[in-house]
Amino acid sequence: MRSTLFTIPFDVKIPLGPLGRWPLFGEGLLLALWGVLLVAWLVREWRRSRFAGVTPGSAIGWLVTGIAIHEVPRVVPDGIPVYGFGFLLFIGFLSATWFGSRRLRTHGYDGELAWDVAMWVFVGGIVGARLFYVVQYRDKYFIAGKSLSEIIKSIVMLPDGGLVFYGGMILGTVAYFVFCWRRGIHPLELADLVAPSIFIGMMFGRLGCLMHGCCYGDPSNLPWAITFPAGSVPWESQLARGVIDETALRSLPLHPTQIYDSINGLLLTLLTVTYYPYRRHAGEVFALGWVAYPDSRFVIELLRGDEPGQFGTTFTISQWVSVGMFASGVGFLIWLQRQAPSTPRPASAVTAAPATR
Repeated sequence: MRSTLFTIPFDVKIPLGPLGRWPLFGEGLLLALWGVLLVAWLVREWRRSRFAGVTPGSAIGWLVTGIAIHEVPRVVPDGIPVYGFGFLLFIGFLSATWFGSRRLRTHGYDGELAWDVAMWVFVGGIVGARLFYVVQYRDKYFIAGKSLSEIIKSIVMLPDGGLVFYGGMILGTVAYFVFCWRRGIHPLELADLVAPSIFIGMMFGRLGCLMHGCCYGDPSNLPWAITFPAGSVPWESQLARGVIDETALRSLPLHPTQIYDSINGLLLTLLTVTYYPYRRHAGEVFALGWVAYPDSRFVIELLRGDEPGQFGTTFTISQWVSVGMFASGVGFLIWLQRQAPSTPRPASAVTAAPATR
């Protein structure tokens, strides 16, 4: 594992020959480049529409970026650490969105739609994944004597870990349907095309879990079992349970459940991509992923060692959610099969004009 990949320093100075050494951040090269780009953007918008196309959001974005470049050396003088989990999550987001964009273009749709929907799903997914974790481990956050500001700070500190995929899937799906409703898009047609991207994101996200040390497995003697260094989440868990002592340099060998989950994401990507040409109803590919993921997740949870059983059983909370997802997914499949077979809809059916709501 490698929780922190590297740190981005803000005291970097770039040699510019006779001009001396200029800082990169603060009142330096990046701010100068930002100013040039801002002027170019303003000139382009003036020529296009006399600033009619400038939205408050874009103006605020430019302003916030400039302030961030100028102020970041003072706010975080020691630099910003780049965490393995966050980096892999970002790579997963880019890879999933790029793949979704390619699939949309291949089938005659506007590829830019993938980036629009990805932002909605990504933000909704992160919020849902964090909320699920905070509710599940609420005793860790809502501690007597903690001030409201301390509670909020601990909740938003994502670098410390704490995202549950099921929470992200649930709220991300809600965000997806809200996006489709606002844009007047047929949600099931689009879902069949972008469903594989969900599992690409999961594939990279689980590798991020491996980097952070969370979502670890039970002890194992298999040749591919892995260990984690002292101070890691699995090591501290085993120390608390008394199975290792403080002198142990590494944890006991464990099932690499993060890698199992990552491979599972790859297999589900291949499954949903392969099935797409054979679908008879809009939503079948989405439903296939809806049913197949909780099956595989339930099995992998049997090898996880980081969550206790819930409701007086040996089932973890994720296994209980898997049961509910599988049942609802089967119900959705049955409903789809009772509909008349439909031919693929044209691009205009997916990218309809935005609804005025």
